[in-house]
Amino acid sequence: MTTKYVFSGHESFPCKQLWLKKGFDYLVHGYNFNAPDAVVRLGVGKNMVSSIRFWMKAFAMTQNDKLTDLAYYLLDDESGVDPFMEDLGTLWLLHFMLVFSGEATIYNWLFLRIQKERKEFSRSQILTSVHRYMIEAERNKAFNENTVKKDIGVLLQNYVRPIHARSFEEYTSLLLDLDLIRSADEGKSYQFNLEGKFSIPLEIYVYALLKRKGEDQSLPFSSLQDLGLVFCLTDLESVAMLRRANDAYPEYLHYSDVAGVRQIQFTKTLSPKTILDKYYHHD
Repeated sequence: MTTKYVFSGHESFPCKQLWLKKGFDYLVHGYNFNAPDAVVRLGVGKNMVSSIRFWMKAFAMTQNDKLTDLAYYLLDDESGVDPFMEDLGTLWLLHFMLVFSGEATIYNWLFLRIQKERKEFSRSQILTSVHRYMIEAERNKAFNENTVKKDIGVLLQNYVRPIHARSFEEYTSLLLDLDLIRSADEGKSYQFNLEGKFSIPLEIYVYALLKRKGEDQSLPFSSLQDLGLVFCLTDLESVAMLRRANDAYPEYLHYSDVAGVRQIQFTKTLSPKTILDKYYHHD
């Protein structure tokens, strides 16, 4: 199966704080993003309709324009645990889904590949890296510099607090409160926030572990390192989180570090939903 590379679809709009809820409510009432009256019903411009549709997919709230179980779990008015995304854990969860959904390539590459190469970067360095990765994948003909430049700009709007905001609108991007990427040198460069970031809740981290393992019963440390990079954890912080997970769920998983071989083994089935229930309902 050919890997797809997605650098467009957002119409140059970052995901706004209420867009996922807006998109959920629209779809749950049986409406369609392609409908002629979508602009009126959603109360946004035509390009924003396309953008909401894109972000719903990128954050794994939809698949083939159908709402996912996770979307219902989070956003449903009656049963949703955080319909207005007021809990910081929800933002961590959505960030994880964005990086691994496969619907927005640059997010995966920035956190998992570029971060391995450098902790501080400029827009041009991201562009160069993306171009190199496309060449390595033998997909150079699919690389469009202007498209990727726009994608980089939107990514930064999603994560980086504006330095000289011209309007309140610039503070409404969904993931800003995670404070994962910070601006440096008056916006000339950016850096991953490794030291001043908020702590990821243990249950959200364990949820991510379970989603990454799939049907496997173990995860090697290389996969655990990748997961750490998603949350901007150092190796020491990743190990600390794994030990916390081991202590909190000894029946279900076991972290080992024997002769320098680090891995986590899953000894009993633990469903991702159970972990989310524990976080949101504090059972």
